[in-house]
Amino acid sequence: MFKFILKRLLYAIPTLLILIVFSFILMHSAPGGPFSSDRPLPPEVLANLEAKYHLDDPLPKQIVRYVYGVVVHFDFGPSFQYKDRTVNEIIAQGFPVTLTYGAISFVVAVVVGCALGMTAALNKNSLWDYLAVGISIGAQVLPNFVMAPILVLIFTLWLGWLPGGGWNGGAWPYLVMPVIALSTSFMASIARIMRSSLLEVMHSNFIRTARAKGLPARTILFRHALKPAMLPVISYLGPTFVVMITGSVVVDLYFTTGGIGQAFVNSALNRDYAVMMGITILIGALTIVFNLIVDILYAWIDPKIQL
Repeated sequence: MFKFILKRLLYAIPTLLILIVFSFILMHSAPGGPFSSDRPLPPEVLANLEAKYHLDDPLPKQIVRYVYGVVVHFDFGPSFQYKDRTVNEIIAQGFPVTLTYGAISFVVAVVVGCALGMTAALNKNSLWDYLAVGISIGAQVLPNFVMAPILVLIFTLWLGWLPGGGWNGGAWPYLVMPVIALSTSFMASIARIMRSSLLEVMHSNFIRTARAKGLPARTILFRHALKPAMLPVISYLGPTFVVMITGSVVVDLYFTTGGIGQAFVNSALNRDYAVMMGITILIGALTIVFNLIVDILYAWIDPKIQL
């Protein structure tokens, strides 16, 4: 296991380097620049700005300087739009916010989704099955960009129970609607995967053998059926966690939480290459890490898997 983890970490280094280089090339190949606007700057001012941020250097030299700063100093450089802030400061401000409600949403989606899937599978073709499947379908057809304004309309404008936006240090009234909006569609997918996987496992030969031996239903479920049934769910959870942490753009915009998703959108609109690159590298690193965690969980759940 240690060799496998070390090998994957060694693979992660060139993967991140390739991600950085290709992202850098693609962003600098786009028309315009970070200082382009409806009112063009005087050529002298534009030349001074490009010289200050080394944008007048050849592209290979810019790439080498950027990779050196990220790898050696973990420095994503200054922001092109926020003159008094660095990319590290912007990420450090927004990422803890998104991580907080993203992690809570992930836990809610996994717990509720697995519970719905197990309920539907263990009570196939019953009222509980239809109810769990109906809840999953209803959550699936309401993505977060639809769920968010509905929640604001009901709980803020009509009932006045919850604040319609803001963060306030992560107080629970400000967490409820972002968590619901972010977790519902993923919860539905987890429930569907769990239901189909558990149904397949419950009809396996080793489950029939356990029943023939007279083992209690609870023992069969938690000791023999649950682990293999979780394998498809585990494979789905790795990229899902990264998406919930870094892809919460709609939640940040609707609820003005100040998370990293809002910073990513603003950087794209303002052509702030440095912030876009920093968040892109963060997403890539998280994807690699959580895919590694998923592989380790796979080996722990099913020892037959060859690493």
